[in-house]
Amino acid sequence: MDLASLTRLDHLFLLCATLGAIVALVRVMFLFVGGDLGEDAPELDDPGTPGAGFHDLSLHGLSSFFMMFGLVGLALDRQSRAGAGLAILGGLAAGAAALWIIARLFRFALRLQSSGTLPAQAATGCQGIVYLGIPAGGIGRVNVRIGQRLREMDAIAEDGLALPTGTPVRVTRVQRTLAIVEPLSALEAPCSRP
Repeated sequence: MDLASLTRLDHLFLLCATLGAIVALVRVMFLFVGGDLGEDAPELDDPGTPGAGFHDLSLHGLSSFFMMFGLVGLALDRQSRAGAGLAILGGLAAGAAALWIIARLFRFALRLQSSGTLPAQAATGCQGIVYLGIPAGGIGRVNVRIGQRLREMDAIAEDGLALPTGTPVRVTRVQRTLAIVEPLSALEAPCSRP
């Protein structure tokens, strides 16, 4: 390609394609060597918020947009001789498609994440043992078995009385991360510590 024969529009397409490709290559190289250029994945917490659409404008998305805009626009203008208007529209459509595909890939990848952390509310109804004595009207700690997991939680007694270490308890409810517990009767006490 002879650079002298390029029009200003062709120069713009070539510049966009080059810059987009360089940013994308630098980003990929940083990913391979373990570097990071910042958090770049779109967030899906509340898609109804006014700024939620701007999360899709990630570094990957923008570099892909400019690279595809430049490449398709240049191909339409130089190779297909489609004209400036059609080349710009084709470049914009290709860039928008690349941005949309990158956003969908990020959303798909984020749906594959899982936390592994049990929510505190899962302890409601579970039995446990007072680990650190609960003073009257104060906060202590309990070990609660939730399914096959043992979780240590801050706790207060339901009736406000003191519960010494080793007292078998049941979690009646959870307020944020604080367990409200009641002592178990001798008949329903667990046979061994969790």
